[in-house]
Amino acid sequence: MVVDGFGSGKSLGAAAARGNVDAVRRMLQDHRLQPDTLNEFGKTALQVMMMGCPGVASVLLDHGADPNVQDRCGVTPAHDAAPHRIPDTLRVLVDHGASVNVPDHSGAPAPLHIAIREGHGDVVEYLAPLSDLGHRDGRGADALDVARDTRAPEMVELLERLMPARSL
Repeated sequence: MVVDGFGSGKSLGAAAARGNVDAVRRMLQDHRLQPDTLNEFGKTALQVMMMGCPGVASVLLDHGADPNVQDRCGVTPAHDAAPHRIPDTLRVLVDHGASVNVPDHSGAPAPLHIAIREGHGDVVEYLAPLSDLGHRDGRGADALDVARDTRAPEMVELLERLMPARSL
């Protein structure tokens, strides 16, 4: 297979989106593609990968993919991984240096805020110790405010337990 230009990004991105670890590895090793090669939409394989496939993330990151790459809106792979119920891909990203405190270009939401809105307690529990819990989104809401806004008492309770003391 010979790929060049956006074709290489398209091929790598397609394999990543399908969760095909072997094809991603082969393209990076045998065809010497750069892991941050852009596809025709200006996205890297890490940005379009199947989020439920931490193996793809590991291969891309092990080959030098940027874990903090942002799309034109400022969305990172951590933002994309945050709404998923299983935090395995998010863990791989963080283990390879992904920041969980990068807001998108509008100033929000941080990955923690996304997980709170989705109601994924396991992801919130993982992200909270790594996150700036006082980060305020575009509306001025911090993590606890977001939880209260979602009217999810279990999320509020979880965050109150994880947050340092503050006037509630």
